[in-house]
Amino acid sequence: MKEFSLISVSLITILLTIQYINLLIKQQTKPALAMWIMFSVAVGMSMVTYLAEGEFGFLDNIQNTVDLFYVAAITTSILIFGDKKSKISRFDLGCLGAVFLIVIFWIFTQNHLVTNFLIQSILVIAYFPVIQRMIKTRENSESFIIWLGMLIAPALSLISSKGLLATVYSVRAICCIGLLLIFMTWIEISTRKQIQLNK
Repeated sequence: MKEFSLISVSLITILLTIQYINLLIKQQTKPALAMWIMFSVAVGMSMVTYLAEGEFGFLDNIQNTVDLFYVAAITTSILIFGDKKSKISRFDLGCLGAVFLIVIFWIFTQNHLVTNFLIQSILVIAYFPVIQRMIKTRENSESFIIWLGMLIAPALSLISSKGLLATVYSVRAICCIGLLLIFMTWIEISTRKQIQLNK
């Protein structure tokens, strides 16, 4: 079962990365740059603190490991192919500031456990820019297929996760992505109703 978990999570992430970059190049998705920058820093710090907290390796927290590859590839792709709407707002800067404060906290305290939990809270906050953008534009700019895949991967990763922090990472991802999918569905439904009312 562990090998199934490791292979399936890795394959899903590779396919999602390719698909997301493809959608980005075709301008079929308009991701918030700030969200992905926060993901990159926070996911990296989450991995560092996980490895430092116990006798664990990269495969013991497969979701965090593959997320490093995923967020770095997407962030780089947004910087290259993203549209002008991907610029960073004041709200985004505030969220980014919180991420860097946690990094500074870790540098000075070397408290891996507390830092990891703080990072998980930042990974929750990282969803705010995309939600704020959808509220402002009343448009779902995200792909259901991508986010459904991102929901399945952490669920499968729980099979091979080792340690509290690996479990917390995956459960946090499942909850955040599940809520984002619900919000995306609500935006889609409310937009369609508005279009019908305007006819």
